[in-house]
Amino acid sequence: MPSKVILAINAGSSSVKVSVFTYTTPTADPTELAVIEVAGLTAPPATLKYARGDQHIKGQELKEVEGQEGAYEYILKHLTEDEGLQELKHPDDIEFACHRVVHGGDYDKPTRIDQDTYHHLEALSDLAPLHNAGALTIVKAVHEKCPKASNVAFFDNAFHQTLPLAARTYAIDQKIAKRNKLRKYGFHGLSYAFITRAVATHLQKPTKDLNIIALHLGSGCSACAIQNGESIGTSMGLTPLAGLPGATRSGDVDPSLIFHFTHDAGKPSRKSAKGMHITEAEQILNKESGWGAITGTTDFGVISSKAAQGDETCKLAFDIMVDRIADFVGSYYVKLGGKVDALVFAGGIGEKGAQLRQAVVRKAACLGFELDEGKNGAPLEDEVVVDIGRQGARHTVLVCQTDEQSEMARECAQEADSLRRPA
Repeated sequence: MPSKVILAINAGSSSVKVSVFTYTTPTADPTELAVIEVAGLTAPPATLKYARGDQHIKGQELKEVEGQEGAYEYILKHLTEDEGLQELKHPDDIEFACHRVVHGGDYDKPTRIDQDTYHHLEALSDLAPLHNAGALTIVKAVHEKCPKASNVAFFDNAFHQTLPLAARTYAIDQKIAKRNKLRKYGFHGLSYAFITRAVATHLQKPTKDLNIIALHLGSGCSACAIQNGESIGTSMGLTPLAGLPGATRSGDVDPSLIFHFTHDAGKPSRKSAKGMHITEAEQILNKESGWGAITGTTDFGVISSKAAQGDETCKLAFDIMVDRIADFVGSYYVKLGGKVDALVFAGGIGEKGAQLRQAVVRKAACLGFELDEGKNGAPLEDEVVVDIGRQGARHTVLVCQTDEQSEMARECAQEADSLRRPA
């Protein structure tokens, strides 16, 4: 059977990342062939990062590339002109284009994007104006440049559709809540789906029997309580702003704080544009807060290093993160009734931040979590899941190298027949 090409696309506000996969049958995991990213779209010049086999390009400036449409056009040209990527020589070779869409409202599974779906997702952008616009822009670009490909949306909140009613309901007028779709949705779902499957395999347990506390820690951070393989609690809410602080997000604050921060909270932000209408409050709490606002850098590795050297500002930012993460670990331990197979660290900071892992686990020691300091300090190898817990401790501590791109490709291959565009 001939192989088929899947593009897994993750469009952010300043970057477009595409992974190229092939698959032959729905039961076989797709094979990753190449990864390409164009970054710096909001701070020109854009830069290229590309990896295929032993070919690696990093930091190459792209002076002629502007905006997300321009980035995708360049990516497609680069891929189809790469002589070493024989599986993708023409846009018509692409069977599926998978798009990570942050907010999918009530969508609970991957969905082929037709005209009706597209307009529904546009309407949902009111709930996540800072997060959905980029994905929809790329959907348009793929439709124009790759007319034979089936566009499929993968929703970051879909994993959390299992949240119990009490966990997902806000204590507000329920008529208004239902009319305006105001409830906890949760995000980072593609990552948590990958983590759940990978950890179950590592622990040699059926997914339906797995209980974990998972932490996705990157420029955006969240926590999730997973019971019997399903989400029963998560830190993000109506939007990704709730819960843990991030590089530029405040995380949980008193709802009235923003009105004391600025009297213009409800006015349109200067960053508003066609298709992305945001308020000053959304701009400040999403883009001008977090550890970046405290320290002046969004690089948590730098913050951790300076905190260890005694920098008081960085130590404060580091301690805030440890404090907030520990709050969720304790809360979710109770939510799971103490029946926890593992505490799992994932995401860029979760995977690389040995100092943060050490501080969090030390806070949670009373619950039975302990680290093997040697394993915690060792660099991660190619293993997807690594045990860094102390042997004999009551609970296991793991690091998972999560992969949202491969999760999209895997789910797409499995559901190819139902997601493929009608002939």
